[in-house]
Amino acid sequence: MSWNSPSQYTKGAGSRRRKLFIFAFVLVAIIFLLSLRPVQQFSPVSSLLPVNDVDKNIDYPPSYERLRNWEDSLPQHNPDLPLPEGSHGRFVIFPERRKKLGWNNCLNEILMDSYLAYKSKRAFVFRDYVWAIKHYPWSIAKLRNWPPRTPLNALLSGPTAGGPWGEGDKAPRSVSEEYFNRVCPKSKRRIINTRDIRPDAEANLDSGKVVFDRWVDLLLNAPERCIEIQSPSVQHDDHWQVFGMFMWASDRILDLWEEFRDSPVSQLLETSPVVNAAVARNEYLFIPRNRGSTAKSHSPYDRMMAIHIRRGDYKEQCLDLARWNSMFYGWTLLPSLPDKFVLPPEGTSPSDHAAAYLERCLPDFDAIVRKIRTSRQDYLNSNQNAQQPTLDTLYILTNEHSEWLMKLKEHLRGEGWDLIVTSQDLVLDAEGVDVSMAVDMDIARRAAVFLGNGWSSMTSNIVHRRLVDGKEPISIRFY
Repeated sequence: MSWNSPSQYTKGAGSRRRKLFIFAFVLVAIIFLLSLRPVQQFSPVSSLLPVNDVDKNIDYPPSYERLRNWEDSLPQHNPDLPLPEGSHGRFVIFPERRKKLGWNNCLNEILMDSYLAYKSKRAFVFRDYVWAIKHYPWSIAKLRNWPPRTPLNALLSGPTAGGPWGEGDKAPRSVSEEYFNRVCPKSKRRIINTRDIRPDAEANLDSGKVVFDRWVDLLLNAPERCIEIQSPSVQHDDHWQVFGMFMWASDRILDLWEEFRDSPVSQLLETSPVVNAAVARNEYLFIPRNRGSTAKSHSPYDRMMAIHIRRGDYKEQCLDLARWNSMFYGWTLLPSLPDKFVLPPEGTSPSDHAAAYLERCLPDFDAIVRKIRTSRQDYLNSNQNAQQPTLDTLYILTNEHSEWLMKLKEHLRGEGWDLIVTSQDLVLDAEGVDVSMAVDMDIARRAAVFLGNGWSSMTSNIVHRRLVDGKEPISIRFY
């Protein structure tokens, strides 16, 4: 009988209907059973993502609950691991970042402390960054907890924050303060006070290398597994770090540059996922609008100059720098960089001395415009052999909110900048607001040219990342 027979057709249709019914029943049953089980059982990574439903409210600081869960789950947080890790490993924890210092003053020290731990064959203990209130990006009234803290992994990534070392490197991985407290209770710690190693921060003129080697020798040869570095009381030392503000604000730090630059602490330092997400979310702001653009690169950063303009409370800081006769800060002092600051000659009157500092530390409107213009031209001239270099996008990192900034943008548009974006133009979620300084820094790290303030620790850390990335010194300028 052919398939065209009505009776055979009816029999086949009924069989297909039964099969469809059975398939549908099984599918519904599977969906029902799945709904009874938590999604996390099928996707355990979801509980570790640095995103939290409560953090979608951008009116309040983020809780970082899932990021903290991720930190807790790092594989080195296992006391049963063999040496050099596990509960029998060797650890060092450094003083908590506190008091008057902002994030970038602390970042200098965190990275160098991490390198010191690495050279001492001890696990570096990373801690939350504790905000100084004057630098805190949120209203104090919106604090969930006191004091305000941000996980280090929200601000940076890499071995310093618990990431892996390079292939074949047997160094112990960094661990969290919480894990350190478990495997190194206070009763088992040796306490070393920074004042015992650095009796007088101002009078001690040893170079960075001498100080670093002194600490390596101490930590490497100490028999104790658990060492806690403590700082003096506020009454005795306002700058409590292992290396100290007075060293970072002098050229004594420079003899550490090459080994620190080439160290895995620097080479494996990465932007955090939280910061990367904020940068990616705002990258559309840097897409060129000029239809006739001749730039060869599709990266918006290859055609960008980033400039750090700190204003607001900075005048008093600049006058303090003049009173201290301060040089540039940290890595901005590297001799390979242009635009050096020459100290006013002895015998300069106090007013002229202060004016010389303000001219560079807090330049006026016209001086900033001139410096942007000359830095742009110098960069283009230095790249004449490149294929049609383009510099038509300007990103301004600033704490300025007034009409002064609007006036600057208007004037610079008249100088041929197709795109001008500022810190205030970024759209950030709660986590982005919390790490907004690091977001600014990462954009500046990527830009073709960076124009910074030589006395700024923020500028110093951007210089560090740019040079480690392989950018040329000529691409770094100071007004």
